[in-house]
Amino acid sequence: MKPVILVVDDEPLQRDIMKTILEGEGYPVETAASGTEALTIMKKTPADLVLTDLKMNGMDGLELLAAMPRGAVPPPVIIVTAHGTIDSAVEAVRNGAFDYLTKPLDKTRLLLTVNKASDRIAILQENTRLKQELYSRFRLDGIIAHSSAMHRVINLLQKVADSSSTVMLLGESGSGKELAARAIHYNSPRRSRPFTAVNCAAIPDALFETELFGHEAGAYTGAVGRRQGLFEISDGGTLFLDEIGDLPMAMQSKLLRVLQDREVRRVGGKEPVHVDVRIVTATNKDLDSAVESGTFREDLFYRLNVVSIELPPLRERREDLVPLVEHYLQKFSAEFGRPVREIAPDAMRLLVEHRWPGNVRQLAAVMERAVLLSDGPVLTREDIANRLQPRKTADPNRLELPEEGLDLEAFEKEMIRKALVRTGGMATRAAKLLKMSYKTFLYRVEKYGIVYDRQDESL
Repeated sequence: MKPVILVVDDEPLQRDIMKTILEGEGYPVETAASGTEALTIMKKTPADLVLTDLKMNGMDGLELLAAMPRGAVPPPVIIVTAHGTIDSAVEAVRNGAFDYLTKPLDKTRLLLTVNKASDRIAILQENTRLKQELYSRFRLDGIIAHSSAMHRVINLLQKVADSSSTVMLLGESGSGKELAARAIHYNSPRRSRPFTAVNCAAIPDALFETELFGHEAGAYTGAVGRRQGLFEISDGGTLFLDEIGDLPMAMQSKLLRVLQDREVRRVGGKEPVHVDVRIVTATNKDLDSAVESGTFREDLFYRLNVVSIELPPLRERREDLVPLVEHYLQKFSAEFGRPVREIAPDAMRLLVEHRWPGNVRQLAAVMERAVLLSDGPVLTREDIANRLQPRKTADPNRLELPEEGLDLEAFEKEMIRKALVRTGGMATRAAKLLKMSYKTFLYRVEKYGIVYDRQDESL
C-alpha cells in the first residue's frame, strides 16, 4: 500500500494541484489549510508523509515540523518554498525535514521526491517490524518453561535485565545460553541498541585484540583503513562473549582494563575511545578450577561473575520437553510448508526417553530434519529414530597395553603434535582437545621441544 500523504497549504489552488498530481499516481491524499488543522487531522488519522508549504498564515511549516507528534516511525516532511526562502528550507532539512521543493512546482521533481520519501518510509516500517519481531521472539514470558528449574532462570533473567551489571551464563553446550543472553538484552533499556555475539573459542589468538578493540590504518601489515572493534560496534548495547573460558591470558588483562575504565584503545591508536557496553558472558567450563590452575585471572572472574545464572540441561527439565517438541513441530511445519500436524505416541515416547546430550540445540536439529523429510501429517518413530542413535565414542578403559610395552612420553608427544595439527596451531583449542589446562599444555610443549610450523602439516 502506498503511504497516506497530508498536503498542507493555505492556498486552495496549490493544495488542489498537489492533490491531483499525487492521487493520479495512486497516493491517498488528505489536505489541510493550516498547520493547526494539519495537527488536528494527524491526531485522528496519522499521515505517513507530510508535504507542507513553508510560509503560511498562523503556524508556518517550520513550526508545524517542530509540533508534529513523534511515533515509532515519524512521518517524513517535505517543505515547499519559494525561491526567496530557500535558506529557510535548508534550515528545515537540518532540523529534520526530509527534503524541500521550490515553487512553481515541477511535477517530475515532486513525484521523484515523494517516491524517495516513500522508499524511506517502507524501510523504516520494515525495520520497526523486524525490531518488534525480535522483541516478541525474546520476550521472557515467551520462553517455554513448565519446569521449576526454568521458572527460576526466567525469574533471574527478569531481575537482571533492567540493570547494567555483568552476567555470566553457565551451562552445557546447547542449553540455551545465547538465547538467555538475547533475552536479557531485548528486555533491557538497551534493546534498541546493538546486540553483538562473539565466540571467543573461534577467534585466533593473534586477532583477538583487533576483533574486540579495532585498529587504526597502518597499525600492522594488512590494516588498510580504520576499523571499529566489537566494543565500539556494541556501544550503548550488549556484547555477548561466548566461551569466555577460552579467552587468551594476554587478552584477559586487557578486557579487565576496559571493564574498569570503560575505554578501548584501537590497535595502533593513541587516543582512548569511551564505550558504554554491557557485558554478558557464557561458558560450559569450570572457571573456578581455571582460576585455581592459573589459566583464568581471578580479578577478571570476579568482575564478570557479578551475577551468575546456570541454565539446566534438558534432561533436568523434563516437563519442558513435550512443549518444546510441539513448538518445533509447529515452527518447522510452517517454515517448510509441510502438512505435519502431530507426532505419534511412540515417537514422542522415544523423544521423552532420550538423554539429549546436545540439549535444546540437539532437539531442534532432530525436529527440523524429521519435519523436513516427513511424508505425512503424522511424525512417526521412524522419522526421528535414526538421528537418536548413540554416537560411538572411544572408551579409554578399553585401551590395552602392548606386550612389548609403551613409550609413554613418545605417545604423549605424538598426541600433542596431532592436536596442534588438527587445530591449525591454536594452543588453546589443542589443550581443550586433550582435556588439559592451557598452562599444563604449554608446559608439555616446552618440555618436548615441540615446534609447530603452519606450513608443515606432516608433524
